[in-house]
Amino acid sequence: MPKTTKPFTPLPLTPFADDAAAQTLGDLTVENGTERVLLHGALELARDRRSLERARTLRAILDAVVTALEGQDLPEEAPRPEARTESVKNPFA
Repeated sequence: MPKTTKPFTPLPLTPFADDAAAQTLGDLTVENGTERVLLHGALELARDRRSLERARTLRAILDAVVTALEGQDLPEEAPRPEARTESVKNPFA
């Protein structure tokens, strides 16, 4: 039986385009940002169709990130964002 490939599904996010889009694959979350794309969590891939679909989606997301970065003049390393802290009055005092 010949193997068939699944038609490409457009990604739910365009890397670095906004600070709102996110994609979840298993327990792995990809969060979009205008300065950074964050990946956190875990992704278990087994020998099954669902894992193949997740792996293809992850590859598409990473390919889109690489394509977005390749088209830019990049510094050696981007500066880390400063921690945003705000003092609030202690509600128990």
